[in-house]
Order: sequence, then C-alpha cells, then structure tokens
Amino acid sequence: MPWDTLILSVSLFVVVPLIAGVATRMIVSKAKGKDYFENSFVPKFNKFIFIGLLIMLVIIFIFQGKTLLSNPLHIALLAIPMILQSFLNFFLAYLGARALKLPHDVASPAGLIGASNFFEFAVAVAIALFGPSSPVVLAVTVGVLVEVPLMLAMVKIANGTTHWFDYRKSSRCCS
Repeated sequence: MPWDTLILSVSLFVVVPLIAGVATRMIVSKAKGKDYFENSFVPKFNKFIFIGLLIMLVIIFIFQGKTLLSNPLHIALLAIPMILQSFLNFFLAYLGARALKLPHDVASPAGLIGASNFFEFAVAVAIALFGPSSPVVLAVTVGVLVEVPLMLAMVKIANGTTHWFDYRKSSRCCS
C-alpha cells in the first residue's frame, strides 16, 4: 500500500481544509463576531457546496461513465447493499434518538451522519491512490451516486416525522 500517497491524500483532503476552516472561523468571529460568522458569512458559501459536488460528479463521470453504463448488474450489486446499510444505519440512529427522547434537531442529524459513508472523501482518496479509471473508484462512484438521493430521501423522512418527537405529553429527559 502506498502509505505516502495515503498520508498526502488525508493531509490534503482532511487536515488542510480542517485547519483552514478553524482559522477562518477564528479570524472572522474575532473580527466581526460569532453572530456575523454564523448568520452572514457561512451562508454566502452554501451555493459553493452544491457546485463542488456537481463538479466532482462530472469529473467522476468523465472517467467512469462508460463503465457505469456498460455494467448495470455490477452497479446494482454494489448499490443494493449500500442502500440497505444506509437506511438501516439511519433508522437505528434516528429511532434510537427517539427512544432516548432526544429532540428532533438532535435525532435528525444523528440519523443522517449515521447513514453517511463520506463517499466524497473516499472518492478523493481512491483517485489519489489508484487512479481515476480504477475499479476501486468505480465502486466508490456508485456510493456517491447512491448516497446523494438516499440522503435527500432521509431528509424527507426526518422532516415528515417531526411529530414523533413531540414529548410534551410525557416528561423529556433532555430539556
């Protein structure tokens, strides 16, 4: 295993963005206040998240599109367990939070984080380690293609079940 490539990938895709994010938060919060940072500064960048995801998907399809389209059975064999695992993890975390009488604004992110496989990071590392046309990148690409609509479905489920977390009839554990 090329450890130097893995360490470089983790550094570039995790450590550098983390340090940049923490530094930006500290500098902007100190200069303009926490309220400005959270309510004005951060929302300005929300659209770039979707643009970045779209660019990444386009790049993946440039290298993997033909393989994806010519191997539908392989794609299904990769996607089905990913779908089952994602929903299982979502409901375990989401319903577990409900059983603990946690508020919806805690349960919903817990379920989504539990279901996420962080495929975007996996794609970056797979490309760095194995090259963009590798079968490993194909498997991870299927993960990205499955995870995006799954997360949207899970958000819809979480938003549609907020009433499950109305504990006013009984005592709440975490007021």
